[in-house]
Amino acid sequence: MALQESLNRFKQQQEKCQSTLKSISRANASSSNTKVAQQPPQKKSHTAASSSLTAKPAAPIKFSNDTERLQHINTIRKSSHGRRMKLVIDLLFETREALTAEEIYNGCYVDIHDNNNEIYDSLRNNLKVSFDGKRFSYKAKHDLKGKDDLLRLIRNNLEGLPVVDVKDSYTSVIDDLMALKNENLVWLLSNMDSQEDIVYPNDPKALLKTDDDVKQLFRGTDLPRDFVDLEKELVKMGMKPATKTAERRAAAQVLGVPLSKPKPKKRSEKFNRRSKLTNAHMPELFQFND
Repeated sequence: MALQESLNRFKQQQEKCQSTLKSISRANASSSNTKVAQQPPQKKSHTAASSSLTAKPAAPIKFSNDTERLQHINTIRKSSHGRRMKLVIDLLFETREALTAEEIYNGCYVDIHDNNNEIYDSLRNNLKVSFDGKRFSYKAKHDLKGKDDLLRLIRNNLEGLPVVDVKDSYTSVIDDLMALKNENLVWLLSNMDSQEDIVYPNDPKALLKTDDDVKQLFRGTDLPRDFVDLEKELVKMGMKPATKTAERRAAAQVLGVPLSKPKPKKRSEKFNRRSKLTNAHMPELFQFND
């Protein structure tokens, strides 16, 4: 009986040990599952932390890239009335288009939106500006569109046309003026007193009026006898002589070629055939009394 009881107690102890081992194994399995389930968020947090560490530092806060333009606008706004007027007129001259107040502001940052604006009133009354009630445009003294109109205007002004009067007609007017000069269609002369260029039509048939004082000045001016002295006077007046007498004389001396003056033509002493025939029918002219 004592042996049987000890065996029963041993079996009970084994059963308890097995149950304990099973509970321990279940606990280990559940803990491992929880660890596996918790690993992804731990990795994500780790990767997030590592990414935050490796990320580039944020750019420092700067002023707006438009600061320079705003400073320029503020400078124009505080500038004088004359400077703002010049900016607008220069814009109209360069574009040669009819512009609204908004387009003018976008082009040169001069505000003329308000009808009571002083710039607005000055533009409407300016001789160089045309206003149709909505748009402003540049107005030249002569309405020329091209080279043909320019030549026609010059030919209508026989006594000369100041270049400054046509200089702002259109953008390429100076190029067309030089082209007309190179084609020998016009004369372009400089006024030594006023420092202004005057353009004249090159028309031999044109009848030009000359003042009496100009005639007297021309007739009362003694010209140098020698071409060298004459060329020196032309150089003093800013003109380039075309004869180049001094250079020709120097070249002739170097080469040993004498500068001979042209010989006057001798009148022929022989009678031509017509004179002989004319005198042949008057024999009495050749009869002499002894």
